[in-house]
Amino acid sequence: MVIIHWFRQDLRLSDNPALFDAAAKGLVIPIYILDDVNSDRYKMGAASRCWLHQSLIALNSSLNGQLLVFSGDPKIILPELIEKYHVGAVNWNRCYEPWRIARDTQIKQDLHSKGIVVNTFNGSLLWEPWAVLKSDKTPYRVFTPFYHNGCLKAIAPRVPLDKPNQIRFFFNDQQSSQSSIEKLELLPRKSWGPEIISNWRIGELAGQQQLADFMADAISDYKEGRDFPAKNAVSKLSTYLHFGELSPNQVWYASHAQFAENNFEAFKRQIAWREFSYNLLYYNPNLAEVNLQRKFDSFPWVKDGSSLIQWQKGQTGIPIIDAGMRELWQTGYMHNRVRMIVASFLVKNLLIDWRDGERWFWDCLIDADLANNSASWQWVAGTGADAAPYYRIFNPVTQGQKFDPEGEYTRRYVPELKLLPDKYLFNLWEAPKDILDAANISLGVNYPYPLVDLKSSRTQALEIFKRLNVS
Repeated sequence: MVIIHWFRQDLRLSDNPALFDAAAKGLVIPIYILDDVNSDRYKMGAASRCWLHQSLIALNSSLNGQLLVFSGDPKIILPELIEKYHVGAVNWNRCYEPWRIARDTQIKQDLHSKGIVVNTFNGSLLWEPWAVLKSDKTPYRVFTPFYHNGCLKAIAPRVPLDKPNQIRFFFNDQQSSQSSIEKLELLPRKSWGPEIISNWRIGELAGQQQLADFMADAISDYKEGRDFPAKNAVSKLSTYLHFGELSPNQVWYASHAQFAENNFEAFKRQIAWREFSYNLLYYNPNLAEVNLQRKFDSFPWVKDGSSLIQWQKGQTGIPIIDAGMRELWQTGYMHNRVRMIVASFLVKNLLIDWRDGERWFWDCLIDADLANNSASWQWVAGTGADAAPYYRIFNPVTQGQKFDPEGEYTRRYVPELKLLPDKYLFNLWEAPKDILDAANISLGVNYPYPLVDLKSSRTQALEIFKRLNVS
C-alpha cells in the first residue's frame, strides 16, 4: 500500500508515531504543505518561517531527498496526490490549534468518504487535552492542580519510539525538494532572516544535541539560574519542540534518565506549563483573542501607536526592557524572565492591549507557539487562567538589579550604556549629570528618556484594576 506521511509540526524521524506506522505498513510518500490558506491570521510569523526554511532542508536531507514540498490548501493538494499516486492511506500526527483541528476534521471526513484510510497519532504532547481533566470531567483553569492532580496522576507519557529501521519510499530517485523549499519563499528579502538563523543550530540532529548539552550542563543550575538572562541556564528547547524536531516525550524521558534520583521539579513544571497552555487552547479556541476573564473586556486599553513602536524597537528608555526587545529582534528569541518583564511593562505601565504584544511576539519569535504565546500573555496581563494577580506589576529597575546584577545581559543588547556604572545602569535617569557625561550618555539624544514614569504609571494601573473590580 502507498501511504502519505504528512509532516506538520513533527519535523523529525525519531519518535514520530505517524511516520513509524507508515514505514511499517507500506511505501511512503513524505510531504510537507505550507498552509497559508486555512491559517488566516494565524499563519506563521516571519521569524518562524526563517526557522522552518532551515528545518525543512534538514528534514529533507534525513529523508535522502525524498520530501515533497507544497504550498496551498491541503484540502485540495491531498486528494490530488492520492489520485495521482493511487494512495491508500494518509498518516499524520495531530495538531491542536483550532484552525488546524477544523481543517483536519474536514479532510478526514472527505478522505473517509472516498475510502481512504486516515491514521492520526499524538506526536506533540505528553497527554492529550481530553486525558487531563478534573474529576467532574471539566478542564483545569489553574496550573498547579492541573500538574499535580492531572498530569502526575495520569497515565505515564508514551515512551519515545526509535526512528524507523527502514523507510521504503514510493519514489526511487531523489526529488527536487531543495528547489521546492526555496520556492516557498520563507526567508524575508531583508538580511534580518539570515542573521536570526545564524544564531542557531536547526533540525532534528541539532535539537537532539541541544537536549544533550542541556542535560549535561545547564540543567544543574536550572532552578535558580533560569531567572538570570546572562547565564546559560535555560534549555532553549522551545523552538525544537514547537516544530517537532524534538518530541516532549524525548525531553521528558531524557530528564528522567539523567535525574531519576535528583530534584528537577522546576524543569518538569516548565514542560507541564506547555501542556497546560495546549489544554487551555483546546478548550478555549479563541485564547489569542478573547480575555479568559471576561471582566477585563471593559478595560480601557490605551491606543498609543508611538509607544508601541518604541517598545517594539527597544527604545523605551528603560534598559532591561530595551535589552529584551533588542534580543528578540536580533536573535528571534528572548529569555523567559525578560519576556515577563517586557510584557508587564507593555500592559501594566503603558496600558497597551496584551493582544498587541502577542502579535509582535508572534511575528518575531522563532518559537512562536499559539498556545504558549497566548496563554503566557494572558497570564502576565492578568486576564487569563491562573493569571498573575492584577497587583503583580514587574518593576523593571528592581528586576534588572536583581536578575542582571552585573549588567552583562543589558549591556550586551544596549551597548550605548556600556560605560555606565552598575549603580545607575537600570535607573540612569536618576544619575548625576557628571556620571552620564562620563559614560557618553545624553538623554533624549543618544538614549531616550523613559516613556513613562514607572511609579505613577503603576499607580494608575492599580487604580484602573480596582475600579474594574478585577482583583
